[in-house]
Amino acid sequence: MSNPMSGGGMAGWSMLRSMRSQDEVSTHRLKRGTARRIVAFAQPYRRDIVVFLITVVIAAIIGVATPVLAGDVINTITRGGPDAGDAVVRLALFIAALAVADALFSLAQRWYSARIGEGIILDLRTRVYDHVQRMPLQFFTRTQTGALVSRLNNDVMGAQRAFTSTLSGVVSNVIQLVLTAGVMFTLSWQITTLSLVLLPIFIIPARRVGKRLAEITRESYNLDAKMNATMTERFGVAGALLVKLFGSPEEEARRFAGRAERVRDIGIQSAMYSRTFFVAMLLVASLAQALTYGLGGWLAVTGAVSAGTVVTLALLLTRLYGPLTALSNVRVDVMSALVSFDRVFEVLDLRPGIEEKPDAVPVPRGAGRVEFRDVRFRYPAAAEVSLASLEEVATLDRTVNEPVLKGVSFTVEPGQMVALVGPSGAGKSTLSMLISRIYDVTDGEVRVGGMDVRDATLASLRDEIGVVTQDSHLFHETIRENLRYAKPEATDDEIWAALAGAQVADLVRALPDGLDTMVGERGYRFSGGEKQRIAIARLLLKAPSIVILDEATAHLDSESEAAVQRALSVALTGRTALVIAHRLSTVREADQILVLDDGRIVERGRHDELVAVGGLYAELYRTQFAVADSPTPYADEVESEPVVTTVPMGTYVAQEALPPAAAN
Repeated sequence: MSNPMSGGGMAGWSMLRSMRSQDEVSTHRLKRGTARRIVAFAQPYRRDIVVFLITVVIAAIIGVATPVLAGDVINTITRGGPDAGDAVVRLALFIAALAVADALFSLAQRWYSARIGEGIILDLRTRVYDHVQRMPLQFFTRTQTGALVSRLNNDVMGAQRAFTSTLSGVVSNVIQLVLTAGVMFTLSWQITTLSLVLLPIFIIPARRVGKRLAEITRESYNLDAKMNATMTERFGVAGALLVKLFGSPEEEARRFAGRAERVRDIGIQSAMYSRTFFVAMLLVASLAQALTYGLGGWLAVTGAVSAGTVVTLALLLTRLYGPLTALSNVRVDVMSALVSFDRVFEVLDLRPGIEEKPDAVPVPRGAGRVEFRDVRFRYPAAAEVSLASLEEVATLDRTVNEPVLKGVSFTVEPGQMVALVGPSGAGKSTLSMLISRIYDVTDGEVRVGGMDVRDATLASLRDEIGVVTQDSHLFHETIRENLRYAKPEATDDEIWAALAGAQVADLVRALPDGLDTMVGERGYRFSGGEKQRIAIARLLLKAPSIVILDEATAHLDSESEAAVQRALSVALTGRTALVIAHRLSTVREADQILVLDDGRIVERGRHDELVAVGGLYAELYRTQFAVADSPTPYADEVESEPVVTTVPMGTYVAQEALPPAAAN
């Protein structure tokens, strides 16, 4: 005799999972057209889906046919006769054939399910990843990385279930329920009705268990998220250093252990609730089966039904409770899948900050001329670049930011070096980001090689422009792979030539693994000066015609700065250079100095000319540059930290920060 739970165990688990997520999906409002977009998204898999559903239907029919044949075997045995033996054998062979067919269809069903599901995961993940890569930089400064990764994992998996477990479950359960109920009522409506009486006794308490499970599961997810955030921060190099310098390892361990203990307690409660749920389902199904045997046996003794009918009804009963319990929560299952799709579409519907025109053309190779024509720019509001759900806030700020650049115009001729100086927040880094189209101008034009950068292909623009920032990032890969990020087809000879030009080849050769040395997270295995020179080698390998240096020597000690300056002298040879600097030595060498204040160019000229004028540049020279370059016993401390000096015109700092979500 089969287990009363054999047909309903998986359905029971599906029901439990549905009840856990019921609160979440009930509070999510779907956008109009979500279902239509899902159908369009599934178009490439329509043939696979049709074949998949056919296998599901056939499997459901076999599942109902087998108990009926088992009843026929009992009836044939009890009826007896000279041909009874042969009939039983034929029925047994037929049941065996159905079992083989069911196994084959089950394999086919799983193959098509995997093909559809994995294909959808591939399509969704690649589309979301590609789309996110095109989002403006401000999107990443506002968004929680974990929430974004969740869209690529959890929500994509949830969307995939719409075409596999949810779709197949609904179709299979509906067919199985209709066929099973139809056959059972045909055989004996009295037994069937009595069997269904106990169903509410199971479903009502199960819903309460599901609600409690939802509460503790949500708490567990929140605690897991906090522990993950703690580990991510503390296990990073910078976080680990901060804990060692200022924190208490014992206190960190105590706080972490407290959360982990609560997760353990929740795990025990969840396990008991889940087990109670399944025991309750098993008990109700067993009681229903006992009623079937009792009433069916009495009817069989009285001659109202045959013994085989009682066996058939008992077996069919195990295939009735599963679909009923699963379909009682089908709305939650469907809504969960729709919500997952909706959350993925939510990211895909965000407009990329930078889009390439269909008729874009490449920038002329070696075009080193840069021109700004009455450029105005403001950073987009939060509502333009982000999602409340990715920032874990109720609503996004819709305040329109003040302009950062206000009518900036200048020209850099090929081969020239132009230095940008000014107080923090003046717009220097912002201005440099407009050249490489990290952002697009709000008004005006930025031209490279005589072309508006918005008319150029992004690939050609990247090829022409190289950037070195004050904190150059290296991926946790080998030195070779980090350099080849700029030029994937680069040979080892080209890589060594770039390292030599960056004054770091001897260092790399001295490493045991040479080019195969792992640089560590963010390149922390190297000093600041070494990391900067590797970044300059990456720039040399790229060989751009325009170089942008954004505080490339900030935060370096004197020795490291000297090495980086030697590397930069090689990098800038024969190239157009736009340099954001607070070192006087760099500024003095510039062909032109642009002094920015409050988003405007207030002074321009060479060093001696601007000092003689006695304006803002002269004031910066007396405060920042002169102090930064003066030889003092504390030169290392002065040069390794931004110099902050208050002067009558305001407060000026030595370095330009990366523009925040709402830049000044």
